[in-house]
Amino acid sequence: MLNEKKKIQALHMPWEKEYGYAQAVQHKNTVWVSGQLGHDDNGQLLSGMENQMRQTYANIGKLLKGFDLKPDDVVEEVIYVTDMASAFEARKIVGYEFYPDPMRIASTIVVVGGLALPGQLIEIKTVARR
Repeated sequence: MLNEKKKIQALHMPWEKEYGYAQAVQHKNTVWVSGQLGHDDNGQLLSGMENQMRQTYANIGKLLKGFDLKPDDVVEEVIYVTDMASAFEARKIVGYEFYPDPMRIASTIVVVGGLALPGQLIEIKTVARR
């Protein structure tokens, strides 16, 4: 039985149903956004770390908007990357584009050996609160 208190969001990518998960879930005043990646509306990954990171944040923004939230409502993010040096440099730029004040976000960045899709360089999961 579906918990009536939960609300969900999707981006309508084929892997949502195939893998079986929600892109984002709201329960009470908290929203958990599943790991997002740098794909466009057609599911195609952009090239390069900075482009993928910028698109990843854009996808997070779409999901937050579906719950009437904005980037400033994010309280935590975990960033998974395949290359720390390029991710760290990209985050210096893109973090300031996405967040009104990145200094108000608890952030962790972790290097991993691989991610879900071939060519995927980054994945970001977030938690937001009203």
